[in-house]
Amino acid sequence: MSDPTAHHVGITVADLDRAVDFYTETFDLDLRSEFTVGGDAFAEAVAVEGASAEFAHLNADGARIELVAYDPAAESIDAADPELNRQGATHLGLSVDDVAAFYADLDDDVETLSPPRTTESGTTILFVRDPEGNLIEVLDA
Repeated sequence: MSDPTAHHVGITVADLDRAVDFYTETFDLDLRSEFTVGGDAFAEAVAVEGASAEFAHLNADGARIELVAYDPAAESIDAADPELNRQGATHLGLSVDDVAAFYADLDDDVETLSPPRTTESGTTILFVRDPEGNLIEVLDA
């Protein structure tokens, strides 16, 4: 068995174009590729009958972020305001040079959980939500 290596972090979204715009504009990530995958093998692999999906790969300083929008879209599940302290909670972590400056430059419509805070460990953090409600932790580089 070979040792696993990280390939990507995947985030399922309802509106791929809106998500790509958010991540490229808010975090200045580079869009590397966009493609569609479908067919029986894909539907069976993801266990979603008849599934096909549009994908976008973004580069975050060598880490690949994969945004995926499924067709047919999954039935809406109420995930309003998931708490970070619940089992199974997920978030994406991205570092920036200056969290306070990043926060000051955010568009007014970007939701945050609080202003930047410096934790007991000395790390300054800020949580924002993407347009789909997914949490992104922004922390000092």
